[in-house]
Amino acid sequence: MKKEIFVTEEASGDRVDKFLSEQCEEYSRSFLQKLMKSGGVFADGRPVKASYRVSEGDRLTFEVPEAVEPEILAENIPLDILYEDRDVILVNKPKGMVVHPAAGHYTGTLVNALMYHCREDLSGINGVLRPGIVHRIDMDTTGVLIACKNDQAHNSIAAQLKEHSITRRYQAIVHGVVKEDEGVVDAPIGRHPQDRKKMCINHQNGKSAVTHYRVLKRFSGFTHIECRLETGRTHQIRVHMASLGHPLLGDLVYGPARCPYKLQGQTLHAGILGFIHPTTGAYMEFTAPLPEYFKHLLEVLPGA
Repeated sequence: MKKEIFVTEEASGDRVDKFLSEQCEEYSRSFLQKLMKSGGVFADGRPVKASYRVSEGDRLTFEVPEAVEPEILAENIPLDILYEDRDVILVNKPKGMVVHPAAGHYTGTLVNALMYHCREDLSGINGVLRPGIVHRIDMDTTGVLIACKNDQAHNSIAAQLKEHSITRRYQAIVHGVVKEDEGVVDAPIGRHPQDRKKMCINHQNGKSAVTHYRVLKRFSGFTHIECRLETGRTHQIRVHMASLGHPLLGDLVYGPARCPYKLQGQTLHAGILGFIHPTTGAYMEFTAPLPEYFKHLLEVLPGA
């Protein structure tokens, strides 16, 4: 895929890697820098380095090779199945498991396990990398997740997610003592302008995001809370609670750089998922029990 971009007067003087990453949001700045290092970015036909300062009227061109989707293999990975029928399967995802294959994670994912367990019975709407996957939770978030076995079920669950009618309740432990017994964070979430691996509250380019929270128990310096999602933005609970000054315990991305306990990522558990069954029309609700590490923390936190 060949790209051609002309530099405007406003951008004159900017570094070429900065300018292109702002103009082509689908490519990260680091990806473009690697492309320049290999001589793949040109200004008026001349290869340029990342430090090149663009001028008004510069014709910038580069070509991105077509992505080749890797073959995803079924793997015999044990699943904690909460419910299964011919339309859907609900699993209790463990900590450390990636939901679907992506760069750096093409094996050991939930999709690899589902492909082995369900054989050919997974919806194909999201393509070969995400068969059956209609929503996801972070690698280090535990709890209940639904996958769809056919396209009709996939469309039904996706529609419920879009209209915010699915019940999703999470439990978390956050830094600090939350004063209010309950509250709502209504703030749009979008990609962080400086760090593309992070999300942030972004009033200019973010999408609507609403999180309801209530206190379950207060400790000395920490609070056990339940969060109910209206929307399902990437890192929503983590970003919203951090915005209140109460980042999740163990979250080294949005919270303190050091964690007082030995944890693998944020303390967040998708405890309850409820939805209208795509075939029967009946409301169904499933609960994933708290993982052992979470229960242990509730026993040893100061003030427990």
